Amino acid sequence: METVDIVKEPIIQNKKKKKYNMFRKEERIAYLFIAAPILQFLVFMLGPMIFSVGASFTDWSGIGKMSFIGIKNYINLFNDANFWKSLFNTIFYFIGIPIGMILGLLLAMALNRKIPGVRVFRTIYYIPVVSSAVAVSILWSWVYNSDYGLINGFLSVLGIKGPAWLSDPSTVKPALIGMFVWQGLGNTIVLYLAGLQGISSVYYEAAAIDGANAWHKFRHITVPLITPTSFYLLVTNLIGGFQLYIPITIMTNDGGTNYSSATTVFYLFNKAFKDYQMGYASAVAWILGFVILIVTIINFKFQDKWVNTMN
Repeated sequence: METVDIVKEPIIQNKKKKKYNMFRKEERIAYLFIAAPILQFLVFMLGPMIFSVGASFTDWSGIGKMSFIGIKNYINLFNDANFWKSLFNTIFYFIGIPIGMILGLLLAMALNRKIPGVRVFRTIYYIPVVSSAVAVSILWSWVYNSDYGLINGFLSVLGIKGPAWLSDPSTVKPALIGMFVWQGLGNTIVLYLAGLQGISSVYYEAAAIDGANAWHKFRHITVPLITPTSFYLLVTNLIGGFQLYIPITIMTNDGGTNYSSATTVFYLFNKAFKDYQMGYASAVAWILGFVILIVTIINFKFQDKWVNTMN
């Protein structure tokens, strides 16, 4: 009996060694897969970010020698009226975020019902999300055209002379907000649909037994339990809103009349690639990044006061 055990022991050890070697090999392969995105982050994100910190304290055109000037770029930035205009415009566009979220929730509730052709409607609403931002901007430039645009053409039928939507400072921001809401509606609907389908029907059945009507169910069940999705949409839309650029540069000429439509990223791009002030543009980028960070921290700080879960 002891002889058999002595013979079996090396066999068991060999099996354990092979198994250990197999795990080690799998681990090395896993590290190779992980290394690719980490390397990409280090080379294309972290590296340029660190470089831009130094560049923000220099007078640099993007090529040639850098000249250290301390915090002069930041002082000039805060004294530039166009920077404050672009920041105000960027924040003004945030008006479209609650509008889009409310419309998205209402449409998601409608599309969550069993109605004929519901999949077709879901697809139609999502098309703008996957469409090219450039193509969408060109399309809306035609819609808002003051001479032959779709909106002014419709208004002329009613005997109303339409405004110059994209060149009039009083109408350009509301016009762009309308386009932003339309473009982002599909993504909002899809996320709210997922949230609505995650709410157990037990809550609604219990409310119905207690005599709750549709409004009570919406106010006391749907809205509270959909707040995690609302929080996600709020944070991502705010971050995305601070980075608006493509529609501004395509739909309006040089930031609009009196810089009325320019965003902070539009201002940054012009400083970097039109005025060749890369050092100054780096300072703008870091100020913008700091603002986004503060806004995001505030959102996470106060989420416990209004975000609910089903637990």
